[in-house]
Amino acid sequence: MNRLANETSPYLRQHADNPVDWFAWGDEAFEKAKAEDKPILLSVGYSSCHWCHVMAHESFEHEPTAQMMNDLFVSIKVDREERPDVDDIYMQAVQALSRGRGGWPMTVFLLPDGRPFYGGTYFPREARYGIPSFSQIMQGVIDAYRSRRDEVEQVATQLTRGMQRVSLGIGSPDDINPDLLDAAYQRLARDFDATDGGFGDAPKFPQPMNLEFMLRHYARTNDAKALEMVTFTLRKMATGGIYDQIGGGFHRYSVDAIWLVPHFEKMLYDNAQLSRVYLHAWQITGYDFFRRIAEEIYDYVLREMTAPEGGFYSATDADSEGEEGKFFVWNRAELETLLGADAIVAIEYWGVSARGNFEGRNILFVPNEDHVIADRLGFSLDTLQEKIAAIRDTLFAARTQRVHPGLDDKILASWNGLMLASLSEAARVLNRDDYRQAAVRNATFIRQHLLTDAGRVLRTHKDGQSHINGYLEDYATLIDGFLELYQTTFDERWFVEAQQLADVVLARFRAEDGGFYDTSNDHETLITRPRNLQDNATPSGSSMMAMGLIRLTAYTGDADYLNAGQSTLTMLYAAMREYPQAFGQALSAVDALINGLDEVAVIGDPNDAETRALLDVIQKPYRPNIITALEPQDVEGDHTIPLLSYRTRRGLSPTVYVCRSFACQMPVTTPAEVGKLLEPELNAQE
Repeated sequence: MNRLANETSPYLRQHADNPVDWFAWGDEAFEKAKAEDKPILLSVGYSSCHWCHVMAHESFEHEPTAQMMNDLFVSIKVDREERPDVDDIYMQAVQALSRGRGGWPMTVFLLPDGRPFYGGTYFPREARYGIPSFSQIMQGVIDAYRSRRDEVEQVATQLTRGMQRVSLGIGSPDDINPDLLDAAYQRLARDFDATDGGFGDAPKFPQPMNLEFMLRHYARTNDAKALEMVTFTLRKMATGGIYDQIGGGFHRYSVDAIWLVPHFEKMLYDNAQLSRVYLHAWQITGYDFFRRIAEEIYDYVLREMTAPEGGFYSATDADSEGEEGKFFVWNRAELETLLGADAIVAIEYWGVSARGNFEGRNILFVPNEDHVIADRLGFSLDTLQEKIAAIRDTLFAARTQRVHPGLDDKILASWNGLMLASLSEAARVLNRDDYRQAAVRNATFIRQHLLTDAGRVLRTHKDGQSHINGYLEDYATLIDGFLELYQTTFDERWFVEAQQLADVVLARFRAEDGGFYDTSNDHETLITRPRNLQDNATPSGSSMMAMGLIRLTAYTGDADYLNAGQSTLTMLYAAMREYPQAFGQALSAVDALINGLDEVAVIGDPNDAETRALLDVIQKPYRPNIITALEPQDVEGDHTIPLLSYRTRRGLSPTVYVCRSFACQMPVTTPAEVGKLLEPELNAQE
């Protein structure tokens, strides 16, 4: 066992028995490299990455290759999910060296001071398809390091200087206007795949942030085309192989354009974001299919991705028994044995064939509408759906007997914040007390294990240990999660937690130009202070923080929150206009900023039927630009939440105040009156 046996990351532990003399990221490795004048071989990946496993089996478990690594380099292994700062810095270098291409596993060669000078992604053990072998790469690197050191130094200097420059066409507050949103929508619409849904071609990613932005566009403009593109995409994804038809939850992405063949890993962050999109689609359309998919995702997460203490795990692997997707696929004979006479129903419903659609087996998908299959089989629609539900239970039970994919059971602050927000919103929208309880348990876990006494966030928790300074994305997503949980429980401690985290961000992460860095001002010093502004698989910390600050402004009236959120979006103006596909969350924040938020203060007992009826009108429809606060008693003076200060009832009835920038309309006491005040936010179908 090497040093990685002492790490908490499941990904690093996967390499603990490699013959490679691995170091974790830290001073020990860099000091050794300097003392021995060796370059550093940095390998970055994550536990559910299929090609990371391939390179590990081919090279890191291969004695001669490992010996070459040990002789020539100081080798460092990094889990990109634990250290997004390290990943971001060196991914920039790899993309600069390879004309924009990047991915994992990422292999980067560094000088002993940490500056990169060469890198790439997956390198095969044996040369093939014009790609040199990993050994050839290593030999070429060490030859350059020893015999052309000046050239290596020059490349390292140029790469590092390039990473330290953030080039932004900063706009003015006047640029943040509806024209920006309309232009972004038009660009996204041009990329829409009208045949199979989604954006672009293969490989195809769900892009939940862009779908959310398009739902907001629909709410703002009542443009039916925007809603149609989103709902068409959501139906295509949920009936495709990218969705686990038996156990619920989405795989990472589809390798094709038709959502059929996924990479089979399941990530918490994908399912957190997608569950929320499906929930919002149901709110707008009332289409029960969307509600079912949302609930199946939540139920999957609570069943398979939740620690006993309440934290949410990170991911499950694509592979089991050394084969990608083996856990999830079926052959026809297997279904016939398990299901008997009902096998034909499953075969017709999920497009099963004898030859299969994936390496001789079948990824289950739904090629036809339910009514088409019901007619084909001579069933009523209700009978078909009852049969499919029973068959799904049978197949799920059979699948539990298989060897499960590996579980990455580390608990990450930012991904838990995403799931907390979605689950909290679902609890109140769907009247699911089990979701509410799970959200409270998760938030309690976060407070106990991922927040310090000083109000700082720790990035990761595993086996009773929490460590690594939190990043901007950790703070920003937890703010979102706590605010959503507050609006579900109206327990003020969650609002207080959100506000305290925001204050830490303003004190510790603010950049000179008004935006934010990804790391705090007391974080470990790296070759550059990272600042990833684009929304990728998860929202950027900057975009999430802008949204959180806009919402906190609505609760508090604090101009500093508003100025910080607005300056962040202004800084991103040119980038959002040029490439909106990479700024879905930022564009949603712009939507909130320019439309303004309805600030709704409720005075009434949340357990009282009259109060609940008022809250249902406020919270059940899709209202993306609204925040809600509640106080059971009249407030005669200042309050922890300024929006509630000096609010009193009208008579004995629970009372609602609808405000904008703390300017309130006359208080009302009936659901009809509340609905009328919020009418501009309602969609035509509501």
